[in-house]
Amino acid sequence: MPTVILVRHGRSTANATGVLAGRQPGVHLDETGLRQAVAVGERLAGVRLAAAVTSPLERCRETCREITRRQASPLRAGTDKQLSECDYGDWQGRPLKDLAKERLWTTVQAQPSAATFPGGESMRAMQDRAVAAVRRHDARVAAEHGEDAVWVAVSHGDVIKSILADALGTHLDLFQRIHVDPASVSVVRYTESRPFVIGTNTHAGDLAWLTPPPKSRRAPRGRRADAEVGGGAGPQTDGS
Repeated sequence: MPTVILVRHGRSTANATGVLAGRQPGVHLDETGLRQAVAVGERLAGVRLAAAVTSPLERCRETCREITRRQASPLRAGTDKQLSECDYGDWQGRPLKDLAKERLWTTVQAQPSAATFPGGESMRAMQDRAVAAVRRHDARVAAEHGEDAVWVAVSHGDVIKSILADALGTHLDLFQRIHVDPASVSVVRYTESRPFVIGTNTHAGDLAWLTPPPKSRRAPRGRRADAEVGGGAGPQTDGS
């Protein structure tokens, strides 16, 4: 049961101008977004990452680059189009203020499971392929690096929100209640019994505690898949 760190890309030029970028090429991090990506890389520098996977879009690859280059050991990121942005179809490239006037906007806000973008994909399809991709990579990381490995996936706001909704056991129609900012970090651990959501939309703080403790200090395997009654004692750190 590895731990996946979900990172949204830093602020892009489209984010800064209020445009729905979608899958349009040539959308890069702006100056603020680059600083955010550097900060994420520094937050994760103390985490021993076993793997890194990113959406193929430029803003995610640029964010992932700042993460991998700060790892103590060389780490080459892979790309997965299943972690790419939602295919907003005819909506992409348009200002959000104009899209808010569309009838479909209300459906996206109130019942996203019923929303299909004209010329694009449905939000349900987006969630299905994103969750499947994360679980597939999680299983691969477990097989290659062990069940205590930690890895990172860099993706997009709606995609990460849909992954978190699934991990929380929340219907997609409620996923707009979840907030995922640019360059934020969310953490999920999948187990045989259930996913555990360790954190969502975090912006600051050292994350080195996500690196697993020595085997002699780990809980028995069976207990690690259980929820701690009463909330538990928190993560085991070197100072505990």
